Amino acid sequence: MIPQMEPNYDEKEAEAVYEYMKSGGWVTEHTKSRELEKMISSFIGSKHAHLVNNGTISLSIALLALDIKPGDKVIVPNLTMIATPNSVRLIGAHPVFVDVETETGCISIYQVKEILEKEKDIKAVFHVSLNARCNDIISLKKLCKKRGVFLIEDSAQSLGSFYKGKHLGTFGDIGSFSFSSPKIISTGQGGVLVTDNDEFSEKISRLKNFGRDSGGNDDHPFFGINCKFTDLQAVIGIEQMKKLEGRIEKVKKNWNFYVSLLSLCKGVDMLLDNDIGWIPWFVDIYMETKELRDELHLYLKERGIGTRKVYPPISSQKIYHPEVFKRDLRATEDELFPNSKYISERGLWLPSSSKLSDDDIREVCRHIIIFCKEKVPRYGY
Repeated sequence: MIPQMEPNYDEKEAEAVYEYMKSGGWVTEHTKSRELEKMISSFIGSKHAHLVNNGTISLSIALLALDIKPGDKVIVPNLTMIATPNSVRLIGAHPVFVDVETETGCISIYQVKEILEKEKDIKAVFHVSLNARCNDIISLKKLCKKRGVFLIEDSAQSLGSFYKGKHLGTFGDIGSFSFSSPKIISTGQGGVLVTDNDEFSEKISRLKNFGRDSGGNDDHPFFGINCKFTDLQAVIGIEQMKKLEGRIEKVKKNWNFYVSLLSLCKGVDMLLDNDIGWIPWFVDIYMETKELRDELHLYLKERGIGTRKVYPPISSQKIYHPEVFKRDLRATEDELFPNSKYISERGLWLPSSSKLSDDDIREVCRHIIIFCKEKVPRYGY
């Protein structure tokens, strides 16, 4: 079996955890977590970094740190992992969905501008760097500043990816990253919030620690919850961060190898790199139709190759579908979100682990090429 994704650990993580447990550490968030935060902020180029228990609650914490309240509206791209809109709903705010652009799968700046002109009560905009890509986030930042709304970057998939020489997650008021199992580095679960704003940093610190200014006391002058990290995870994360530069090189090399092998397979489309600093989270391909994508997914599964379909549009999810179409009962999903549907229905994520060998990639591509010859002869190799 060639899995679509798997975490990448070795004896270094095991030895570090063993040494930490022998040292008498209390496991909970403490000095090792502070060490990992410094490594992250140094690599990313942010002034502050705050570890949290996962990359979903981190988004809700970011919203609360920006004083987003129940009933406020937050713009969210219609093509993203369900965690993004759920983080808005969790605090009682309302997600307003916007279509994406086809070149990157990221939020349409044109539509964001259109909604900001129509709806004056928007408080924040989420930019989700889907598969570590972004659109012109510099222009989006300028637009948000001009309209007086916050920009939050859901960069869960984007550690190691840069745009115009600047790390994704550092353009907005607050950026968020995830360390769940499929990410380029993983601590099983976990996330981190980054910001250059001292006030937001202080709020995040209080919000994740019961609303108190420091640990070890029961004075709670502010609202907060418990979403702290653990030093046990941090020990793993420190070893993972030491390997990050090498993994960046490896996943980029894997991407280029995929591109070279599939470039003549005309039944397959691949989105081009939109910046020299981009690296893929997952290797994504796009078939001509949803039916071909679904067939290829099963075809590869039967041959021991794991793949994953690109996220369905949020507007098609049962928990959000009625809410979306209250905006315009005359509109259909195709009319409101054609690009989200186009990308979602045709997209397939291929095996993408940093553990992949060249032979693994050759095997994956060999079967894709055979499939294209059989199923789409006019687009064949």
